[in-house]
Amino acid sequence: MMPSLPALIRSLLRLTLVLLPLCAQAQELPVLTLSVLQFGTPHWELEHLKRQQLDSANGFQLRVRLVADVPASRLALSSGSADGAVSDLLWAQARYQAGAAYRYLPFSAQIGEVLVPTGSAIRQLADLRGKRLGVAGGPDGLGWRLLQQAAARQGVDLAREAQVQYAAPPLLGQALRRGQLDALLTFWHFSARMRGEGGVQSAFGLADLLKALEFDAHLPVLGYLFPEPWAQSNEDLLQRFARALRQTKDELAREPQHWQALRPLMRAENDAVFAALRDSFVEGIPQPLDAARLADLQRLLVLTGADPARLMPAAAFQSAP
Repeated sequence: MMPSLPALIRSLLRLTLVLLPLCAQAQELPVLTLSVLQFGTPHWELEHLKRQQLDSANGFQLRVRLVADVPASRLALSSGSADGAVSDLLWAQARYQAGAAYRYLPFSAQIGEVLVPTGSAIRQLADLRGKRLGVAGGPDGLGWRLLQQAAARQGVDLAREAQVQYAAPPLLGQALRRGQLDALLTFWHFSARMRGEGGVQSAFGLADLLKALEFDAHLPVLGYLFPEPWAQSNEDLLQRFARALRQTKDELAREPQHWQALRPLMRAENDAVFAALRDSFVEGIPQPLDAARLADLQRLLVLTGADPARLMPAAAFQSAP
């Protein structure tokens, strides 16, 4: 005897209630939470990754937790409220020496450059003797350490022979434009923005100094950091993210039309600033890590003051699959 229609409907409803949670469970993806600055450069590529659904295509769900500044991002990382965050190579090495190891997935090979007013005669390191030099990032920044090392090779002691002033990048940028500084060493995104706005030019890039010091000029000095215990427990998830990140960078490099959707995050007030930021980002996309680049990264750490006996091991550096 066939069941009545109401009984059949009730049976189907019960079956649906049983199957829905099972379907949802089958579709559930592992979640990766990253802490990034709201208008920071990593947010640009992560926004594209999410917009193009490259996370789900690679079998995970990316959650981006926005913070106001670098200390807040590092706090989220060290406290465990985020799985990963972007920081620089020297910070990762300092944490390693302090007993907190991180896995390092390259983000960018951009360091920065030395800017001067348009028409300035400053073209090389020796020209900074006696000049008023602004340094963004403070005395312990990678750029300043690299600049001093390269100058020392040419017999120039910049800490003594230049009038050095440390401050936040926006303040130093204003000082350069007002004629209160002769040159400014600043981070790449501030530099690109200032060049796009006009009135300044690049005297030389820090990549040039890497070459002068016999390093690969394209070393990834910024990276996504993940606590090593977390990385060891989530190797597959980390590989999936690395693969999605490589696809993201490839798309942003090959297909410029994608950048228009990112422009609000870039806060580019005109086309020249937009183009300078976009092009500088693309120029900084890291090459795959090989044995030579890994050796150069470790040599760079030693050159900038790391303990040679306690360097981040090669296994700490994660390359894209």
